[in-house]
Order: sequence, then C-alpha cells, then structure tokens
Amino acid sequence: MKRSIKLAVAAAVALTSTAAFATNGDHLIGMGAKARGMGGVGIGMSHGAETALSNPALITSVKGTEISFGGTIFMPDVETNMGAGYSKSAADLSVIPEVAIAQNLENGISWGIGMYGTAGMGTDYRDASGHTSNANMVTNLQLMQFAVPVAYKMGGLSIGVAPVLQYGSLDINYDTTGIGGGPSTTKGVAQDFGLGYDIGAAYTEEGLTVGASYKSAIDMVYTGQISAAASDFAMPAGLLTDHLEQPAEIGIGASYEIAGNTFAVDFKQIKWGSAKGYKDFGWEDQNVIILGYQYSQDAWAVRAGYNYAKSPIKEQAETGNGVGSSLNMLNLLGFPAIVEKHYTVGGSYSLSKVTSVDLAYVYVPESEVTFATPAYTGAGISSVTTKHSQDAVTAQLNFKF
Repeated sequence: MKRSIKLAVAAAVALTSTAAFATNGDHLIGMGAKARGMGGVGIGMSHGAETALSNPALITSVKGTEISFGGTIFMPDVETNMGAGYSKSAADLSVIPEVAIAQNLENGISWGIGMYGTAGMGTDYRDASGHTSNANMVTNLQLMQFAVPVAYKMGGLSIGVAPVLQYGSLDINYDTTGIGGGPSTTKGVAQDFGLGYDIGAAYTEEGLTVGASYKSAIDMVYTGQISAAASDFAMPAGLLTDHLEQPAEIGIGASYEIAGNTFAVDFKQIKWGSAKGYKDFGWEDQNVIILGYQYSQDAWAVRAGYNYAKSPIKEQAETGNGVGSSLNMLNLLGFPAIVEKHYTVGGSYSLSKVTSVDLAYVYVPESEVTFATPAYTGAGISSVTTKHSQDAVTAQLNFKF
C-alpha cells in the first residue's frame, strides 16, 4: 500500500521538470496566486482555500465551498564559476502544481483539502565542460505537502489545525574526477514520507485581521544520498547523515482593509539552524519580512508585494581538514538558495459569480555570492562564485458555490 501511494505521489511530482527552485531558503514564498501576488502574505490575511498551509484558521473566511486549481511556472537562472569561467545550470524551468478545497460547514466549523508543491532546489551541470566542469553536478530536491485543515470560528476569533503528509525526493549526482575524486557513489533517487502539522489563529474586527501560525519540523531521510556525497567530497565519516529535515516555522501577520484597499504585513522565522541536515551544511535561521497591498473593486483586484529574507547559507571557515571548503562548494554548486529580494505583482478577475481567475508574477534580482575553497587550491579552485536570479508566473482558476 505504501509503495502504491509513493508511486502515485511520484507521478504528481513528475509534473515538475528537472528541479524546482524556491526562494526563502528552499521554500516557495507563498502558496497560491493571491498570496504570491502580495509577496507571500498569508498569516494575517485570508486568501480563501489557498490559505490552508500558511494559516489554517483563515479558511473560515470561505462562505460556502471554494475550489482552486493552479500552478507556478518557475524560471531560475543560475551560473557558477569554479575557477575557469561561468557555466549555466540547465535546470531553468519547473512547473509546480497546487490544488486547494475549503468548505464552510456552518456552526462555525470549516474544513478543507490541499495539495501543494511547497519547496525544492537543484542545479544541472551535466553538460558543463572545461576546467572541473563544475563537477558535472546534478541535484534535485522536490517536496509536496498534503494537508487537511480544520478550523473553528467563534465571533471574530478563528483557530485551525492542519495535519500534513509530506512527500520528498532527492537526487544528487556528480563527477569529482577533476577535483581529486571520482564518479559519485550516490544511488538513484531517494524518496521518503514525513508527518507534521500546521496550527494557526486569527482575530478579525472592523477591517483589521491579526494572525499567528506555527509549522512543525518534518524529518525526511534520503538513504544513500547526503552521506555518500559527504564521503565523495572527502568529509569525515558521520559528519553528514541522510536526514534532511524541513524546518519549523513561526510567524505573525496583520492586514487592514479600508475602502477597497488592503495593507498587509507578515513576519516569520524559518528554523534552518536547528533542522537536521541543514544545520550540518551551516545554514542559519532566516527572518522573512513580507509587505503586501491589494486594491479590489467589483469583479477585479490588483496586488503588489515585497518579500525579503537574508540568505541562510553562510560561508564556512576552513579548519584544516577540508570540511569548510567542501561545504562551501556543495552549497553553492548544488544548493544555491542565495536569493534575498522578491518583487511581486498580481491580479484577479471574476468571470461570473462562480468562476474567477488569478495571476501573479514574481521577479527576483540577481544575487552573487563567493565562498573560499582553499582545500581545493591544488585543483585550481580557490573559490566558488554563484549567480542566481528568478522569474515565476502563477495562474489559478477558482470556483465558489
């Protein structure tokens, strides 16, 4: 049975191409076109059914039944220089799906179902040539979450909880022959399931909504991937395990609506620094600040937003055993989650009382990071430099009954 479920989920994940980049670390900045059009706002402002994973308490805003189908076309642009010019990653296009359903059962109770591509990252240098060939590195981490939010509203107060089933897959391949090693000893694509939960609360009165949310950590084990890579990059045994835990998050948010204008702000902290795997790679906790604006009138709405989060990846000092250099290389070559600023716009239009469409565009200007790799100087690699920018378009079709 578990194998059948895993195959079904893998088929859904196959909707994405070779890799799915994300923006706050390896997380998408928001779930759904409305949220993404406002920089990812979703803790203190309801977007209907699509709010299930950002703050499950906010699905109580749905009056009857709401169904949303959508997806994001994600277009990262990544180039890395390991000492002899830049090579461009071929992992430059992904399609990330999402489905959300929410229903108000009256008596203050609401429930829903959500399936989202929530996170991922990767690069593809298999066709790179020349000096070191960027180790012909190919990485691909993909995560999907399935949630069943349940919420209760009493007066202006709403509380909600969403049990979460997470599916993840990780594939790492490379050839370190040009830097003193050999072909990768990782074995195929590793997959795993993990369980977690999201909880949230919100209070609304006279146009003002305030909210808070907590996401639990979800541990994942990708057998034969990370530990083998650590060995191939000459790290001490046991330094990196095959655990890669999606970190806990805590957040607060608020929005205020007046005369069709809505102003919103969210703040959340992503706990990379205590997550298994990420903390071993030297990632640090990440503070995310989100500002969003919406103007709505009759059948249409327009949105804009800004999302800022300092990169969680930090340069590791070389301690004389090559570990710092190897971590710096793996982070920038295989998992370059270094982008920080996100500018967004979006809009909605109601085609009828039942049907509406949403669009959002996210622009991420280029970030450039250089980390020292003194342990690889003998191979002509004293440092690694990576450039990373992104564009993304999200479209969504909604039905309200």
